[in-house]
Amino acid sequence: MKRLLVPALAAVVAAGLIGLLAYGLVSKSDDTSIEQAVARGERPAAPSLKLPVLGGRGVHSVADLRGKVVVLNFWASWCIPCKSEAPMLEKAQQRLQQTGAGTVIGVTYDDSTPDALQFVRDFNVRYPNVRDVGTKLASRYGTHRVPETFVIDQQGRIVDLHRGQIDQAFIDRALAKAIG
Repeated sequence: MKRLLVPALAAVVAAGLIGLLAYGLVSKSDDTSIEQAVARGERPAAPSLKLPVLGGRGVHSVADLRGKVVVLNFWASWCIPCKSEAPMLEKAQQRLQQTGAGTVIGVTYDDSTPDALQFVRDFNVRYPNVRDVGTKLASRYGTHRVPETFVIDQQGRIVDLHRGQIDQAFIDRALAKAIG
């Protein structure tokens, strides 16, 4: 009886460890549900949280901007591609402001406030920025890396997104979809 108990117990422990490993691998995968919905031509509702304004008072949320187009950009001061796309986002902000269609909102991702404020100064960023403390909003968008950009229409639905550094073609295409 003892001879059977030890191998059986070892098999159960091994199966449990393999199960935990498989669960860990699956649970760490990227959330692609938003991409899949947009690729199918759907416009999923944009997640929203009230987040503190970077270096200021008050809060902003996507839900507060219903009726406006929102270009939501997750970024960090330590992110090299974020530095490259900041001028393009600033141009998009100017375009949206001139037409009254909407705004760009920057969302800091796993960044310190002093470093993020320095980034805003260095790149002359004038669009609003909020702090995503604990990356709570980022996780709702399936964001695990930066930069990532989501374009949201006037009804609060995601019309396009890009995970990685954006280019002007993406901005033009996404804003055309959002503004309609």
